[in-house]
Amino acid sequence: MAQLLNRIGQLGVGLAITGGVINSALYNVDAGHRAVIFDRFAGVKNAVVGEGTHFFIPWVQRPIMFDIRARPRNVPVVTGSKDLQNVSITLRVLFRPVATALPNIYTTLGQDYDERVLPSITNEVLKAVVARYDASEMITQREVVSQTVSEELTERARQFGLLLDDISITHLTFGREFTQAVEMKQVAQQEAEKARFVVEKAEQQKRAAITSAEGDKVAAELLSAAFARAGNGLIELRRIEAAEDIAYQMSQSRNVVYLPQNQTTLLNLGAV
Repeated sequence: MAQLLNRIGQLGVGLAITGGVINSALYNVDAGHRAVIFDRFAGVKNAVVGEGTHFFIPWVQRPIMFDIRARPRNVPVVTGSKDLQNVSITLRVLFRPVATALPNIYTTLGQDYDERVLPSITNEVLKAVVARYDASEMITQREVVSQTVSEELTERARQFGLLLDDISITHLTFGREFTQAVEMKQVAQQEAEKARFVVEKAEQQKRAAITSAEGDKVAAELLSAAFARAGNGLIELRRIEAAEDIAYQMSQSRNVVYLPQNQTTLLNLGAV
């Protein structure tokens, strides 16, 4: 019985040791990750290990994990335009490594490849592209500038084994002098619009005055012709019509009295 128990104990210890060795020789590659194997004798292997559980030789081999999912990064750059204006640009880049290029990336750049590559190539490309445009063109042709930056930066990143899924300009400002110049230009344009409005208004008033004067001239000519044809009769008619209108207006007032010629008694105008 004692020998049996001793055998079972030895078997248990052997299984535990075997299980520990096997467990130490296993590693997991999570979703969205890839592994590169470093061998102490052969160096970095060219094979890229995919997702799942895999074996490796403890102490001799070591798995190095890489995240191959797309990640964002903002890169601020201060540069100069074609007309020597200071331009502050922030570029948002959505990047990921090429899975098959991971052994070379690890050998040449390391696991912090994005810190080593993205700031430098972004500065290089942005400064080269912005120098082709004036500050005003950076505003009016922003889509063209963004497209040019995207094409050249994508090509530059491909040389390092990186894929850029999206590139966008999120921030674009200019120096104080250019900003003040733009504000002054806007004020000048507003003043010019105001002056043009005043000139157009004066022109319209001038035309209205000319039209009114021409109308008065025609009316005077018509009256003169009428007087020439009718003599003083037309004037007498207008005088009688005016007297009738005045008499009617006075008759509507209670406080107005009328004293006929050669009569001393005041008569109410309404009784006349």
